Amino acid sequence: MGGSENPKAMVVGRLADSIREISGLPECQNVCKKMYGNLIRRVKLLSPLFEELKDCDESLSDEEIEAFESLRVALDLTMILLKSVNHGSKLYQALRRNDTADKFQQITEKIEAALSDISYNKLEISEEVQEQIELVHAQFKRAKAQTEFADLQLDLDIAVAQKDKDPDPAILKRLSEKLHLRTMNDLKKESSELHELVITSNGELGDSFETVSSLLRKLKDCVLAENPEVDTYDSENVPIKHRSPVIPDDFRCPISLELMKDPVIVSTGQTYERSCIQKWLDAGHRTCPKTQQTLLHTALTPNYVLKSLIGLWCDSNGVELPKKQGSCRTKKSGTSLSDCDKTAIKALLDKLTSNDIEQQRAAAGELRLLAKRNADNRVCIAEAGAIPLLVDLLSSTDPRTQEHAVTALLNLSINESNKGTIVNAGAIPDIVDVLKNGSMEARENAAATLFSLSVLDENKVAIGAAGAIPALIKLLCEGTPRGKKDAATAIFNLCIYQGNKARAVKAGIVAPLIRFMKDAGGGMVDEALAILTILAGHHEGRTAIGQAEPIPILVEVIRTGSPRNRENAAAVLWLVCTGDLLQLKLAKEHGAEEALQGLSENGTDRAKRKAGSILELLQRIEGEDSLQNT
Repeated sequence: MGGSENPKAMVVGRLADSIREISGLPECQNVCKKMYGNLIRRVKLLSPLFEELKDCDESLSDEEIEAFESLRVALDLTMILLKSVNHGSKLYQALRRNDTADKFQQITEKIEAALSDISYNKLEISEEVQEQIELVHAQFKRAKAQTEFADLQLDLDIAVAQKDKDPDPAILKRLSEKLHLRTMNDLKKESSELHELVITSNGELGDSFETVSSLLRKLKDCVLAENPEVDTYDSENVPIKHRSPVIPDDFRCPISLELMKDPVIVSTGQTYERSCIQKWLDAGHRTCPKTQQTLLHTALTPNYVLKSLIGLWCDSNGVELPKKQGSCRTKKSGTSLSDCDKTAIKALLDKLTSNDIEQQRAAAGELRLLAKRNADNRVCIAEAGAIPLLVDLLSSTDPRTQEHAVTALLNLSINESNKGTIVNAGAIPDIVDVLKNGSMEARENAAATLFSLSVLDENKVAIGAAGAIPALIKLLCEGTPRGKKDAATAIFNLCIYQGNKARAVKAGIVAPLIRFMKDAGGGMVDEALAILTILAGHHEGRTAIGQAEPIPILVEVIRTGSPRNRENAAAVLWLVCTGDLLQLKLAKEHGAEEALQGLSENGTDRAKRKAGSILELLQRIEGEDSLQNT
């Protein structure tokens, strides 16, 4: 009887692996520390049950396998949650701590429900293990019945610091201590994390961006007031003659929160530091980070007026910047009035339900534009009840109406609460149908909508189960450059959930990813490597990658790629080669040692560690070959 075909061996093995992975997660260093640690501790205590079951020969009943499968799904969701809370902006995590607490509560309930379905007395396990598992089950029951995360002082301090223009320094000091943001180095790291969050969020932050930015500015000013001699521009080699002055908000980049040196205007009228907004655009985004409006174009116009004002301010405060330029233009206004007119929106909804196809098309198109324009419109349109009507139009036989409907839902999904409304309206199967059968524009926007919805962990499971992944892979292979990017981003996000990795592998994701890697001019190398990295951590993914002859291109990327791609290529190479002598020998034949040696000297910290691990494996087989030859 082959172990891989035995349902018991499969489910028990996966559960043991999941528990091992969760137990090995690093310590949490933010406001979620207590919840995070308690959940890991409880899950860890389940390990003896599955280690003992792995060693016994007794088969499991269908009911027992089903109960264990439920537990496996719960543990997959646990891993997603734990990873999501242990990185990124500490201020953003603090702001979302109540939502996070709800997610921990939901996960606890899922695990407890799965444990309730397991009859421990029917399993072939020792009394000692049975007692321990019953004790753990009791702990999960107790945790389910109580809310273990409440910090009223933190709630109050954040609320006051948000509201007051000049909060009491004692409040800012408490926040600084509670969030471990005590020094300028801590705050620089937080600023960098916020920058990264903006880049990777695809405009999903909503009002949180403004709140976190404001709190970070106030904390920086507080730390500067306590340490007036601190040079905030040390890392940029900008000398300061006297104590560091407080930078006016208008002179800070909305993304990095640092003083702008090369301010540029985007099509919405907002101003950013050139390097920050360029990084945002290079990541494939087409929205304004601050307003979330779609950019009409990606041209960057120098803001000479602001640059001149910053120069004058620097002169009077002893801050030196690169050579200033004079002003000959006026700044465009970045403000726009809300188009939220409830009467007009109601009239559009009436047209959506009309039997006149042209009226439906026109109304869906108008809602699409309104939802794209600003955050207020997205709230008004959803509150008016547009979402179920737009979901109905996803099945329209008119291609243009279908395009408008799916794109309107995409724009509405930028608002966090609208995501749940869209899913609850039964949109996922219809969006997947548009992804499979719509026009190219509709398919691309369907992919982008699925990515937006998959930001919520529970939706990753539902989207994968609805058959989205094969359709996304098809778009990845035959879409426009923009469509390929949308498909790749959605696939990456969905594959964070373990069950979707197997679906992607089964649907043939690996072959096109390897093709993209070989086509350096195609612009998809970054996305391909990112997806391969996440798939290589899954057994079936690792096997499929190994069969696709990836070694030559992985070694080439390690030798010549960007820092991030070199790191990801090394991670994939390490996972593929570990425990596979044939792949190791192929890597050696293709010059991996020399490429990895270079990476171990000038790669990122993670890349250096991976390079060192693979070099050790290569040296080990070299030693074994020497012994065989003597």
